Amino acid sequence: MDFQPTEDQRDLRAGVRELLEGRYGREALRASVDSADSADTRAAVVDRALWRELGEAGFFALRLPESAGGVGLGLPEAVMVFEEAGRVLLPGPLVATHLAAGAVPGAAEGTAVVTAGDLGGGLVPYLREADAVLGAPGAVSGTAVRSADPLTPLHHVPSCPDVTSYAVEGALLTAALQVGSALRTVELAVRYAQEREQFGQPIGAFQAVKHLCAQMLVRAEVARTAVYAAAVTADPGEVAAAKLLADEAAVRGARDCLQVHGGMGFTWEADVHLHLKRAWVRAEQWRTAAEAEELLAEELLLSSAAL
Repeated sequence: MDFQPTEDQRDLRAGVRELLEGRYGREALRASVDSADSADTRAAVVDRALWRELGEAGFFALRLPESAGGVGLGLPEAVMVFEEAGRVLLPGPLVATHLAAGAVPGAAEGTAVVTAGDLGGGLVPYLREADAVLGAPGAVSGTAVRSADPLTPLHHVPSCPDVTSYAVEGALLTAALQVGSALRTVELAVRYAQEREQFGQPIGAFQAVKHLCAQMLVRAEVARTAVYAAAVTADPGEVAAAKLLADEAAVRGARDCLQVHGGMGFTWEADVHLHLKRAWVRAEQWRTAAEAEELLAEELLLSSAAL
């Protein structure tokens, strides 16, 4: 059986990568960070024009049937698309808006931004910029709280709408975002290791740096494989395992990338810390490591009892 992406899937991924690299490259990312770090609390994190472009490209309506105005594709295609969004650290409630397509007016077209209470403790990302909250019949208000990621503003909502019914898909798509970030940090580490020189040679020639980069790549590719497999089966246990692996690949990958960069990696000018901060936040979205482990343990116990 051939588990390689089809030509159409590869073309879809290439098209999304071209769109995002053209519209949200490094300059746009840094501009977003600088704006979010400014004293102007009204500065928007979500680029509405780009959001509409994503809608026109079918990003949010990817899994809606054609009869409903969607693209008519499935989870395997969706995770490939979200992987590319994770690669460029595109901010905004991408998962929630995608899940709301067909249910919330304007979500599929990208004319509406939809967020969700996908973080524990009643935390809702992008609440101030959202037009709707997934699962909420009306407007939702909350209190702004500090976020580790400058591009993921958070609000605490006392009565957060329940999103349990979306948890499996939400976890899988978030895992895909994590995989994209993990793969990008591999690229950043390898490039820096080739350019930075010590003792008359690139630091990538040293065994310790080679091992770090190799471990990053292995974790990212294993997580990617798990995410792709879970997208085919949509099994809750496999999705939980994929989220666990993707969170680890993104967080540990960003930390190892910092290690490769040395002191340079800890500076505000470098992009590595942005990947780490986003990975920390995503690791708490839709399904935490503890929740995934509990689900997997329960499945193992049920399997053992059935033997």
